[in-house]
Formats: sequence, C-alpha cells, structure tokens
Amino acid sequence: MRYTLPTLAALAGVCYAQSTFSPLRPPALPLAVRSPYMSTWQQAGSDGGNGGYLAGEWPSFWMGQLTGWTGFIWVDNVTYNWLGGSNQSSLYVEQTNYEYTATKSIFTMNAGGLVNMTVTFLSPVIPDDLLRASLPYTYMKVDVISADGNEHDVQLYTDISAEWVSGDRSATAQWSYGTATQNVSPAPPSAASSAVAYHEVYRQQQLTFAETNQQADWGYWYYATDDTANLTHQSGSDVDVRGAFVDNGVLANTEDTNYRAINDSFPTFGFAVNLGPVGSCSVDTLFQLSLHQDYCVQFEGANGNETVPCLWTSYFDSNTAAVGYFFNDFKDGDTIADAFDQKVASDSNAAGGADYTSLTSLAARQAFGSLVFTNTPDAPYVFLKEISSDGNIQTVDVIFPFHPIAIYLNPTLLKYMLDPLFINQEAGYWPYQFSIHDLGSAFPNATGHNDGNDEMQPLEECGNMMIMTLAYAQRTNDNAYLTQHYSILKQWNEYLIQEALIPVNQISTDDFAGALANQTNLALKGIIGIEAFAQIANRTGNAADGANYTQIAHDYISSWETYGINNDTTYPHAELSYGNASSYVLLYNLFADAELGLQLVPQSVYDMQSAFYPTVFNEYGVPLDTRHTYSKNDWELFCAAIASSGTKEQFISTVAKWLGATPTNFAFTDLYDTVTGDYSNTTVFIARPAVGGMFTLLALDSAPSSGYVAPS
Repeated sequence: MRYTLPTLAALAGVCYAQSTFSPLRPPALPLAVRSPYMSTWQQAGSDGGNGGYLAGEWPSFWMGQLTGWTGFIWVDNVTYNWLGGSNQSSLYVEQTNYEYTATKSIFTMNAGGLVNMTVTFLSPVIPDDLLRASLPYTYMKVDVISADGNEHDVQLYTDISAEWVSGDRSATAQWSYGTATQNVSPAPPSAASSAVAYHEVYRQQQLTFAETNQQADWGYWYYATDDTANLTHQSGSDVDVRGAFVDNGVLANTEDTNYRAINDSFPTFGFAVNLGPVGSCSVDTLFQLSLHQDYCVQFEGANGNETVPCLWTSYFDSNTAAVGYFFNDFKDGDTIADAFDQKVASDSNAAGGADYTSLTSLAARQAFGSLVFTNTPDAPYVFLKEISSDGNIQTVDVIFPFHPIAIYLNPTLLKYMLDPLFINQEAGYWPYQFSIHDLGSAFPNATGHNDGNDEMQPLEECGNMMIMTLAYAQRTNDNAYLTQHYSILKQWNEYLIQEALIPVNQISTDDFAGALANQTNLALKGIIGIEAFAQIANRTGNAADGANYTQIAHDYISSWETYGINNDTTYPHAELSYGNASSYVLLYNLFADAELGLQLVPQSVYDMQSAFYPTVFNEYGVPLDTRHTYSKNDWELFCAAIASSGTKEQFISTVAKWLGATPTNFAFTDLYDTVTGDYSNTTVFIARPAVGGMFTLLALDSAPSSGYVAPS
C-alpha cells in the first residue's frame, strides 16, 4: 500500500528558491533515522514530497504519518520558518543547499538575507561501540551567523509534538518538563558536562511490544537541550506554543497539565533560545531527541519466551542519566561520526567512484535504522525489523541483503544477528529440517513459529544461513562458532543436498514475484551453500564431511551449468528457470561464491554474465528477470560487485541516476520499475534494511583469496 502526504508547502503558499543537492537529491531526506521506531524523513520525490526542502513540509515517519517537528527563527523581530509545515509564520527561510553523508543531513539556509543557518541532523551509525549503539538518539545542531556583516537580534525556536509517541492518534499522551545535572557513569570521555533541560512525552497507557501503524506504543521520548539562562520552554497546544514564540520571541516557562489525545489540540513541547546579538561569529545550539524503552523485544530463547532488555539499560540506571550522557557526548560523537563518514566516502570512492559513494552514504543510516541492540554487553543480541514489506523480526532473507554492510564495518554484528536464530532453532521449537524464515511475524515479538506456520523459503534460508555463518567465521577466524553450531548447520546442509540441484516449486526471497520450479538463481545459492558447509567442515576438523560435501558441490555445479545456462544465443546467460531459453535473471547469488572465496563457480560464468547484462539495461537498471520490468537495486549491486569494470560502472551509475531522478517520495526503496523509475505497480517497499546491499563492493575487500581450508 502506498502512503502519501499532502504537499503542505503548497498549502502554506511557500515559494522555494532553488537549492542545490549533494551528492544528489534523495527521494526522502533522512532526519532522525536510528531505529525502527525513530525513523523520520523529509519527503522529497514528486509522488508527494516538496522537492527536498526542510521548511514548509512536515517531517514524517517512514510509513507516512506526520511526526511534528518545528523550527522558527526570530531575526530583528521577524519570524521565519526553517523546519516543518506550520503556517503560523508566513515567512520562510531560503534553503540554498542540502548535503548528506553516511551519518548527517546538512541544510544550509538564509533568513531574510540577514543571517545564514546551517542545520545538521546527526543520526550516528555505530558498528563497533555497544554503549553508543545501545540507545536510539539523534542530534540536531543549529549554527547561526550574520549574512550581511551586521549584528542581528536572534531567537531560535524548536518543538516536537506528541505525534512521535504512538501511531494511534486517539491515544492519550502524558508529559513532563525537567532538568538533569550531568553526574552519571560512565562519563563522556572529553566533553565538558552541562545541565540538560528536557521535555518528556509518552503514551499514557504503555503497551509493551505493541505497535500501531508501525510506531511503538511503549517507551518515553525525550527532547533535550542545554539548560541555560537564555532558555525558555512551554508545553501546550500546537497553536498556542508556536504562537507564543511567533508573537513574542520567547516562551512562557509553563507546562500544560491537561493530558489528552495526541490529536486533541496536538500537545506540543517547545524550546526557545535567546541567541542575543549574532554577528560574524557563529552561534550554535544543540538539541537531542531520544527514545527510551526498558525492554525492546520478546524472544523465545532456550528457556522459552523472555523479555529482552534494551542494551542501554545495562549502562544507565535511569532515562535522564542516559539523556545527560549522550547529550554531553556530542563532541566526541560528532568526531566519531566525521571519521565514519570519511571512511565510507573514501572507501566507496576508491571502490566505485562518486556515484557509488552517493549510494553507500545514503544507505548507511537506513540499514542501521532497522536494528535494535538488546540484552547485555556480554551477550548482545541485535534484532532486525523487516520494515514495510512484512514487519517480521529477524527475517533471514532480509538479513542476507543487509549483511554486506556488517561484513564491511564489523563482522561481529552479523554474529549478534545470527545468534537468536541459532538459539531458537537449536532449542527444537521449529519443527522442520530446513531453516526458519523469521523469528516472528510481527516485530518486536520474536516468539518463533512452533506450529511451523512460517513463510516457507526452505532452500533460500538454508543457503543464506550457511553463507552468512561462514562469512562471519572467515573474517573473525571464529571456528569455535562453527563447531558450536555444526550439528544444525549439517542438518540444513543435508536438506540442500536433497533439494538444491533441482528446486521444487517454491518462492525465493523475491516472494513478490511468485513461486517457480527449477529457479536457476535459487539453485545456485543452494549449491554454494553446500560448498560453504564443506569449508565449515574443514574448519572444524570434520575432514571426511568436508571431502564428501565439496565433491557433491562440484558435481552439482557442473550439472547446474548444463541445466541453467542458455549457450545457444549471441550473449550466453543464466536463465530464470532451467530450460527457459527466452528468459534471463539477475544472477545475484553468484556474489556469495566470491564473498567466501570458494572458487566453486567457473570464472567463465562471471565473464558470461558481465558480457550479458549490458544488453538488457533499461533506463534505470536491469530487470530482476524477464517476467517484469521491476528490479531490486540491492541485487543489482550484488551483481555489480562481481562484474567486469565496465559492467560494474554501468550498474552503479544507472542506479545512482535512478536515485537522483525517481519520483518516489519515501525512504530509499529497493524495489522499483526500471522503465519509469517509480515504485513497482504491484509492491511498494520503503526504508528496508536491504539497502545494506549497497556495500557489496566494500564487503569483497575482506574476502579470502581462497575459501579452502585444509582439513585438520
């Protein structure tokens, strides 16, 4: 189902000057993207967005409902809107530039020719620091400087509404205002501690592990800033709080105690900061938004269903302690983010040029924004939400396209994601020989499928589990992990031996395309999975198994070449299904052979596909197969990573062209039409973690030159 927003900019009569966008204008601009429940964007695409401007349109949750977030600036007694769709100020800043990095969205704007503003939204991507990854939080930093060389009297305003706290707009919200003195352990390493003022807002009736319209119905939201003498605050209706600033440039330091429904006079929580005279020295103000849930997930582990704490609770004894820590950690966090941005940009540019950097930099926040970090630092679990497509938790074939970003940044993250899948299935809850598809039909409830009523993708998921487990172990040399799970891996491998070469009628990860027998690409995944297990056997001292299974895999791949490749054509290529000479397919599962260094598939197959793909490009990419004109850009990047330089460049440049031109207006879709550039006419995917597949080129940097390990 497609969700659209009214173009509120048009309603407000906004006339935009032309902004530049770097490296391109995304379909939606990430603002606060840190978890499945902190996922707020500014819609830009022409299907419903305003072209990429911060002022004049409300930010929205990934699914489309508004998350009220407002910004005004008062310059010499005149108020301008710089964030959100409020029409209480008739004047708007002029946005001159938008730039994104892997962690930041940076807007440059001008208010009346008098002051320049730089508004930076920082949603950290933390692959290797459990403490900083433990809590969903986003920073918004506003820098103001004179534009004409003169001093100007400036006041700054921002607010959030109760729309953040639940997707049920009739639910009653409750709130409070407070201050917290920084005195927590651990202390931010190098920050000068300051007192923090905050608005706390939450759903009055907490419904743990429940969602409405994909938003969490439990947890406490905090909007925080420095508690200084120049700060005023106010809570109340949206019209009253915003109107107070527009009229006076200051708030009343009062709290509304009429707790009410989210959509009843829209409870709003504002800050105003008197910046005083602003001249040629920039004045900056920091705001922080965070979501605090004590428990993140319900998980069927070895001892049955248990409530799993959010990881931040291992480090902090209260919500306000966490708020104070992360607010005062901004200086260090910003430095870490800059280093991360530089790493992603530098590595991406070296691997695939500027177009490739535009893909990876936009994908990073979205991919990590599907994750929650849970349990304890000694035994962390990272759970993934299959955002928008099914809402499942820990979907194996969604972790699979995500996993290249984990392999690139920190392979141990992949272990934290695989662990719950192993724990649940090794406890004997899942009744089948093959791997489970997911741990629960509705995030955040990972309560398993003990009745076997799951979305059956048996060949797909067995292959995925084998490939990802070996990919992790190769890069960390964690053979003990392979030994720990050898029994169930061997069980899945026996299924692959029975079913991989001649796949029965079934769906693959591309379930929207329907079931099909003898899928060439699916068979390849299964055969690669068998060879992956042969190397798992070698790594764990099971030499006889290793020799047996590698022989089977090599025999199967020879047969697969006969069954699934059309050689009787100008450009030989893999077919969608065995013997279907009029068909072709994106052979993205070939990537795993290269990722694992298996050298199972002959180089001639790689060369063949590289030569073929350029013959079937449409305006915006190569179709997934011959049944439709749609494609998936994660799979296109899987193909690009293992293609010849010319074909790789064509894939990357074409997907980047699509990303900058698509009329889609929600967060980076991975499924789109290669002719129109719009959504598929059958299925709409939004904000999915599958964009982790943009990192395939970088994941290959750590691939072993040979995956073969001599049996011990």
